Amino acid sequence: MKCIAFIGYMCAGKTTIGRSLARSLKCNFYDLDWYIEERFHKRIPQIFADEGEAAFRDLERRMLQEVAAFENIVLSCGGGTPCFFDNMDYLNSVAETVYLRATPEVLCRHIAMSRGVRPLLQGKSPDELREFVNQQLAERSPWYEKAQHIIDIDVLDTPETISQLVARIRRTIGC
Repeated sequence: MKCIAFIGYMCAGKTTIGRSLARSLKCNFYDLDWYIEERFHKRIPQIFADEGEAAFRDLERRMLQEVAAFENIVLSCGGGTPCFFDNMDYLNSVAETVYLRATPEVLCRHIAMSRGVRPLLQGKSPDELREFVNQQLAERSPWYEKAQHIIDIDVLDTPETISQLVARIRRTIGC
């Protein structure tokens, strides 16, 4: 099996589903953001603050190419990863790509359930958050939709919904 790479907007469930799929396939799971943080001993927001987005995106591209070359892995990419350089074309050439597509309403519910700090979203009212998510989805969808597989998702709030989605993904990609 080559790499299976999940793409999609922040809080779509890429890490949750990716980790669960990797467990069911008995292979290793990597989250690209976590990989970068471990390699460089810095949190992503700190890299952005210290070096700027352009430097981060270049670093992200190099780390993507490093990790996606591994075999028998499931990879969760950052929400912006497919939208820069030739990252999406590269992913499609080395991995089975899966876009976890969710509505802005589902994404906003996931964001509300998320424990992570998301600097881009801090201080936004529910209406401002929905508008921000809508705008970014409109910008990013052309890249996301280049994935080999598109899986529409709903709120992932129970182990049962996660297991059912993993089973559907396994059937869809034939693993």
